[in-house]
Amino acid sequence: MHGGDLIDISYFPGCSLATSAKESNISLMESSKILGLNLIELEDWNCCGSSSASCLDKELAFALGARDLSLAPAGRPLMAMCPRCLHHLRHAQLRLREEPETRRALERRWGRPISPDLEIIHFMEALVRMGPERLKGGQVRSLNGLKFLPYYGCTLFRPPALRRQKYFQAEMGTVLTTLGGQELTKALIYRCCGSFLSAARADVVTPLVNEIMESAVATGAECLVTACAMCQLNLEIRCTWEPKIPIFHFSEILALALGAQDYEGWFDRHLVDPRPLLLARGLIT
Repeated sequence: MHGGDLIDISYFPGCSLATSAKESNISLMESSKILGLNLIELEDWNCCGSSSASCLDKELAFALGARDLSLAPAGRPLMAMCPRCLHHLRHAQLRLREEPETRRALERRWGRPISPDLEIIHFMEALVRMGPERLKGGQVRSLNGLKFLPYYGCTLFRPPALRRQKYFQAEMGTVLTTLGGQELTKALIYRCCGSFLSAARADVVTPLVNEIMESAVATGAECLVTACAMCQLNLEIRCTWEPKIPIFHFSEILALALGAQDYEGWFDRHLVDPRPLLLARGLIT
């Protein structure tokens, strides 16, 4: 368990974690509490302006992200788990910095300030700042050599304007290895899963997903772990490759290692039941 006072962090769940990936949100909140993070959800947040809005109307997408930033207090970091949310919030902030007149116009519209210097972080960055000692101190279960493939997808590849930003999704392997897992990486861990194309062109996405899953099985992975809810969804619903292996949200495995007990509610939402694997590894009873 954590020691000392809780650390206040503003939290932006995003659409996926609030709906189709509730299990990721619940396990994230539980992990954070155990580690001493007090996640304060932004009141009345909206979609960050992700892919759908960006494709149809870039000004609308920008305004959506900017409004979320206007809801975040300047005195504490704003955290997101979804890599796309992180990207869109940072992209909106970059424009607000470069266009002070636009920022002032939006401040007048919404009647509140927007901090151009707000710190926007990924959940993984919060873990890195804590250090391995904090993680080990909160650990209740060892991952017992669980052979996992950390699937990062294409979210680490950024446009030039944001390449100097720090992204810590690549720390999934480090964190889970610290907690007793066995990381495997000789597979297509950066290959795009097809993202939102899955809704309109499943015929395009399924071959991409199958290729990723085939490479994971070939390297000996027992499961995949991802920090992206969209990736997790695609890898489950569009996969026709056999044998199927479980696809975990990173926060689920983390919460399990930290002693969470309400995992049945998470795993019931999976299309590929992960419980046989976890039982075999002695991680659940």
